Amino acid sequence: MRAAACSVAILALALGLAAAAQAQPMLPQPGAEHEILKRDVGVWDATVEMNAPGAGPMTMEAVETNTLMGGRWLISNYESDMMGQPFEGRGITGWDPTKKAYVGVWADTMSAEITHAESTYDRETDTMTGWLEMPDPMTGGKSKAKTEATWPDESTRIVKFYPPGGGDAPMMTFTYKKRE
Repeated sequence: MRAAACSVAILALALGLAAAAQAQPMLPQPGAEHEILKRDVGVWDATVEMNAPGAGPMTMEAVETNTLMGGRWLISNYESDMMGQPFEGRGITGWDPTKKAYVGVWADTMSAEITHAESTYDRETDTMTGWLEMPDPMTGGKSKAKTEATWPDESTRIVKFYPPGGGDAPMMTFTYKKRE
């Protein structure tokens, strides 16, 4: 009798655990929005053109290595020399289903604060357009700058950063070529 009661108790416990496991919410699976991030995975060589007011155009070379964490988050590792100094940056970008937008953060060796980004993607034009909110050294506050990324083909990505406050000409243009 005692063995039967013990067996019933174990069966009830197992059924309770199975019911509790089924009640747990499923983790969201990567969707169509994450496919946009997948194409940036890999190693990219970049040519960076800077148009600083009063300084004339400057060109630099860089390497960006991107991985996808859990199918959801693009992790970027960016390295170059900027004005004769080593420069490193790290970024994380992903899809925020609540905002219905791509969101990201960026930190680099020339900044004391994190830069935040939010963008939307237009499938018809294959363009990601958004803004960066970053420290503004002139005011001590924050400023927003427009960004625009396009993919002319599978192995080319062009990213443009416009000056805070607007402007028709990009302040920086990154032309990325994917390594084979």
